[in-house]
Amino acid sequence: MTLVDAKTLNELIAFRAAENADDVALIFPDKSYRYAELSDEVDEIARGVVGLGIKPGDRVGYFLSDGPSSLVLLFGILRAGAIVVPINNRFKAFELSKVVAQSGMVALFTMPQTSAVGSDYVSLLRQAFPGLPADASAEIRCQELPNLRYIISWDNDSASLMPRSDFKVIAKGVSEKKLTARCAEIAPTDTALIKYTSGTTGSPKGAMLSHASVLGAARGSVEERLYLTPDDRLWSALPLFHIGGVAFAIACLWAGCPYVHTGFFDPDVALQQLIEHKVTVTLPAFETIWLPVVDHPRWPEVDQTKLRIVACVGTEQRLRDIQSRHPDAVVMSCYGQTEACGYLSLTRPDDSLEVRITTGGHPLPGMEAKIVDPQTWEEIPRNTLGEICYRGPNAFDGYFDAPEVNSASWDKDGYFHTGDLGLMDEEGRLTFRDRIKDMLKVGGENVAAAEVEDYLISHPAVRVAQVVSAPDQRYVEVPAAFVECEPGTSVSEAELIDFCRGKIATFRVPRYVRFVKEWPMSGTKIKKFELRERIAEELENTGIKQAPKVSSA
Repeated sequence: MTLVDAKTLNELIAFRAAENADDVALIFPDKSYRYAELSDEVDEIARGVVGLGIKPGDRVGYFLSDGPSSLVLLFGILRAGAIVVPINNRFKAFELSKVVAQSGMVALFTMPQTSAVGSDYVSLLRQAFPGLPADASAEIRCQELPNLRYIISWDNDSASLMPRSDFKVIAKGVSEKKLTARCAEIAPTDTALIKYTSGTTGSPKGAMLSHASVLGAARGSVEERLYLTPDDRLWSALPLFHIGGVAFAIACLWAGCPYVHTGFFDPDVALQQLIEHKVTVTLPAFETIWLPVVDHPRWPEVDQTKLRIVACVGTEQRLRDIQSRHPDAVVMSCYGQTEACGYLSLTRPDDSLEVRITTGGHPLPGMEAKIVDPQTWEEIPRNTLGEICYRGPNAFDGYFDAPEVNSASWDKDGYFHTGDLGLMDEEGRLTFRDRIKDMLKVGGENVAAAEVEDYLISHPAVRVAQVVSAPDQRYVEVPAAFVECEPGTSVSEAELIDFCRGKIATFRVPRYVRFVKEWPMSGTKIKKFELRERIAEELENTGIKQAPKVSSA
């Protein structure tokens, strides 16, 4: 078997375990894996999944703090022929309930809170689903979740969930022959992951990513853009429920180079890793991750002669600043989506500085893009602002169990319509400009306004809520809520913010709340752009450049 023969993620790991058994695959602050060790643990997880009676195509989730277990579980679940559903570990009960229910998952790996870092995942599950049995240490039945049968406690045992030790016993009962037969059933076109991404309807959408699409994106990134080799050391801090965190791990598997990850992001840990492991490629992706690193007092200790690529997005001015911090490395920008398995387009190291910081580069090999009029879907001339659309082997296969959304998202030529505004230059490079969708990106996290509005209107005093972006020096933009109260009621800004804290993810909590009695209307629709302008003007006039931080509790 050769590398190019690897058509599924299982085959890729098997290839590395055979060819590079003693080479380091994963490096985390407290644990590393060699390829042989990774393959052995992946095998054990797969046996356990098969032993639970989970069938090919069943959905299995993980809801964990960022660490090596997320990736090992991901590969183990896939080896059993099941579909992995990574869950955002910043979700609270309101969001968690939607993803677990909509995916119809049959099993979930999670963990109790073990430190001040992270959430109490078990408590969140019980808040989301009060009907879960008190004793969930064996097969369960829950009316709220008719498909869910097992909740396995990972890394550290929870008294009320199936312990890892019991799962390991189940795994021992599955023969190598049975596991081999299960692996043989997996096809490249089978769905590997369902990655939930925020939409504009208030309901989560699960993008279905096949083995072939994620491997295609990995190969294109490695061989045609980043030029990774086994001599590289690739660093990232993106969460391991995020498409970037997962896609970069797969890219490293394809290249045969170690994946260096911070786990929970801590600039101190990041600097130590960059120094100790002599990192050559960093993929912070977002300036909010990278700036605390380059501004760190230990930054001068980093061997700049080893670092050759920093892949990051941001404003032109910010990217110029970041490039100035890297005398021997090039800063590369991109345009990406979960639905494109990470990168849709990426600049090249040998592109000029202007190209690298002012465009998102050419689409990856095999991918085709066009810009259309958002209203007519007709293709428009180069260098004209319109909706970004694409098709090709790295594209996702649609949203899980969402036929109406799917039918409205593709045109007759098979192009997926992103809802993002951008342009294409004469040489075919893409540049993202804004979102047609009612979407915010808060420090790199997608936030659908409708999801926040959906929660705000559950407050008894809130009649109408409209969430828009407010400019922010730290996070680029943050949520701002405009609220109309129910007649005869009142509520303060602080009370509404407290109402959200600990109930929805922190990055979704509005940083500003403004009250209105009349809305700016366009026919039957509220003109949100006027609300955005209103809050932006207010902040500028008052000199506020950064919103107050919001904690979970």
